[in-house]
Amino acid sequence: MFTINIHLRFALMGILTLGGIALSAAFGFWYGFPFILFGVALTVGYVLLGTVQSAAEIMQTGDMAAATKRLNLTLKPEWLYVTNRAYYFMLKGTMAMSDKRTDEGEIYLNKAQALKLPTDNEKAMIELQLASIKANKGKIKEAEAHLRNLKQLKVTESMIKNQIEEFDKALKQNKGQLNAANRMGAMRGQMMSRGGAGGKRKRPPMR
Repeated sequence: MFTINIHLRFALMGILTLGGIALSAAFGFWYGFPFILFGVALTVGYVLLGTVQSAAEIMQTGDMAAATKRLNLTLKPEWLYVTNRAYYFMLKGTMAMSDKRTDEGEIYLNKAQALKLPTDNEKAMIELQLASIKANKGKIKEAEAHLRNLKQLKVTESMIKNQIEEFDKALKQNKGQLNAANRMGAMRGQMMSRGGAGGKRKRPPMR
């Protein structure tokens, strides 16, 4: 999709709007109207779409710092068109996760999940990240709930499908290890309780 460099957009917004106003004042409204209209259209597009697309393109290059800086140029996230707002929160969540700010990332991802996303691929990306967060926190049942949601989505991208399969395997393995650890802990507890229930060893009589 064609995009205008954000700094060029800012320049055009100012030049066209102010230039159109100046032309209208000097020569009449209709001389400046096309410039004002184009400047206003660029401004409205910036307000409703933000810098989500260009930030996502930068993120794909691996430069998270530049992507974060570009996304932060969005004027007001709450003014974004609903789909772009969902993408905005999804990108913010991904950025927070990459910076090890897990709790913050989870908040943003939950916000994105609550909004309208165009395809099941985007929904799956969010569910997968939330499932990973829950699994890393040891909340296996909640991770499994996200996994069930994932399996109900019609994912078409092979990369996401592979990630879901890998996560499913890792979760089953992690659950097996956790169950084994719990069984070992229960056995140790039983052994300790038996030792306690048997009472303390009597001391031999002192002579």
